Amino acid sequence: GTCDLNVLELTGAYSTFVNKGVYVEPIFITRIEDRNGNVIQEFSPTTNQVLSRIKAYEMVELLKGVVDEPGGTASRLRYQYDFKNEIGGKTGTTQNHSDAWFVGVMPQLITGVWVGCADRRIRFERMDLGQGASQSLPIWALYMKKVLADENLNFPQEPFAIPPGYYSRLACDSSYFDKENIL
Repeated sequence: GTCDLNVLELTGAYSTFVNKGVYVEPIFITRIEDRNGNVIQEFSPTTNQVLSRIKAYEMVELLKGVVDEPGGTASRLRYQYDFKNEIGGKTGTTQNHSDAWFVGVMPQLITGVWVGCADRRIRFERMDLGQGASQSLPIWALYMKKVLADENLNFPQEPFAIPPGYYSRLACDSSYFDKENIL
């Protein structure tokens, strides 16, 4: 990638796809209480519909392909880490192997993992060491295994909701596409 984004910005952007096209500004603190539990201040994120539900779901389908399609950069989530639930994701590596990242998406949780250094002079020595699939994806997988196994969280493992009116227009055959209706 050519632009610098932090993991919060990146994860916030990917959450738009799972949130049915609604961008939700990431926030860290939702409420401040005093020691007696009285609410001093509450914070709500800003939201904005930036994509149609169908376009957002098409992106979810593409992210699922990164995990489910043969040769997908996150396919090891199925065969090495044995995830059975619906998940999608995106691996990434920046120029000169400075940053390795993985954003994993599930219907109820989007998590980004970044491995790198703010000082651009420090980077991974080789591509196979510095890519997101090698560095960040395993961290995400181990973290998510713990999240899904934690009975106190009772985390739902439901499929992504398909929006009304959606039909799959994803195809590899170039004769399929109507150039005037791609977007």
